[in-house]
Amino acid sequence: QVQLVESGGGLVQPGGSLRLSCAASTSVFSSYVMGWYRQAPGKQRELVATITYGGSSNYADSVKGRFTITRDNAMKRVYLQMNSLKPEDTAVYYCNARRLVSTYWGQGTQVTVSS
Repeated sequence: QVQLVESGGGLVQPGGSLRLSCAASTSVFSSYVMGWYRQAPGKQRELVATITYGGSSNYADSVKGRFTITRDNAMKRVYLQMNSLKPEDTAVYYCNARRLVSTYWGQGTQVTVSS
C-alpha cells in the first residue's frame, strides 16, 4: 500500500505559476512511475505528466513547454512546476504512483486559475 499526499494547490491569476508537491510513503519509491493527472468539473480525469525513476518524462500536449515534472528519489517526492497557467488548467490535480498492475492515487489538490 502506498499513501500519496499532495500539496501546493490554490488560486492563481492567468499567467501565474504554482508548484505542486506529492509525498509518497513507500520504501520502494524508486520502483514506481510517478505521475500527475487532473480532473476538471464535468470532464474525465486526464494525464498531465509522468516521470520514471531515471527521470524520463512524458507530458500531455496541452501542458508541454509550460509544466515540468521532477522527482526527488531520496525524499520520495514528486513535483509539478506549472508556469504560464491558463483558466483551462483549472482542475483537481492528483498524484499517481504506478508499478506493474498496482496503481495508487492521492486525495487531490485544487488548482484554480482565475482573475
